[in-house]
Amino acid sequence: MTNSTTTEPPTPPPGPGTPSGAAGTSGYVPVNGLRMYYEVHGEGRPLALLHGALTTIGTSFGAILPLLASNHRVVAVEQQAHGHTGDIERPLTYEQLADDTAAALRHLSVRDADILGFSMGSGVAVCLAIRHPELARKLVLATPAYDRDGFHPGVIEDMAALQPEHLAGSAFEADYLRTAPRPQDWPVLIERVKRLNLEFVGWPEEAVAAIKAPALIIVGDSDVVRPEHALSMFRLLGGGVAGDVAGLPNSQLAVLPGTGNLALMERAEWLTSMVEAFLEAPVRVQA
Repeated sequence: MTNSTTTEPPTPPPGPGTPSGAAGTSGYVPVNGLRMYYEVHGEGRPLALLHGALTTIGTSFGAILPLLASNHRVVAVEQQAHGHTGDIERPLTYEQLADDTAAALRHLSVRDADILGFSMGSGVAVCLAIRHPELARKLVLATPAYDRDGFHPGVIEDMAALQPEHLAGSAFEADYLRTAPRPQDWPVLIERVKRLNLEFVGWPEEAVAAIKAPALIIVGDSDVVRPEHALSMFRLLGGGVAGDVAGLPNSQLAVLPGTGNLALMERAEWLTSMVEAFLEAPVRVQA
């Protein structure tokens, strides 16, 4: 599958790649044959963070996690073969990643949570909302694509050409080498992610439209996902109406100006203000 995993291009810059840093607790939960790593920060309504492909909690959320943890019980996990979580003999699929995430949340007694997924994590969040709707109160989907046509031409092909040397010296490589149980498996992870992307077909529009959780869709205006696709997803999730007449929908759309994929999560204060306003907004009964 391909969803937002393709948001990690062949030649990312070195930067930021810092650990999550904020004080909290961490550990492992047994799920589906994995020892899945998690961190918990802050107190309040639960907010699950789902990272992007080839990254860790720190590389995806290092800038924004402390801000979110000031108002939420942030529960962040690292997926199969990513960061502290080891690999097992099975391919990466969105269905499996969503099921792993759901099992981890249940193990941690997290129910009716808000889910924030970035890049690959937005695909996991969509799949989780489809397969485990009872776990998702609201969704924040950063750079989501629900089918292959959501990406700009050439993005999937660029990901297929990715090699370990393209990421040498990057934050992605540095965090993996720092955290992984088997640092020598970095090339294996890259191949798994490439396969995930190449085999991605997405979800039928009917399945996306059936998601009950309100969603905040966030893309950069120069992201790897086409803004037209983000608008289509917004409409599937109840948006695209004249709010002054029909009332504002429960889902929201944000297209960030002057923003590509790599910079999106680094605009932490800006993003946090949007996320908090969306999560605090009352859910309106739709006609």
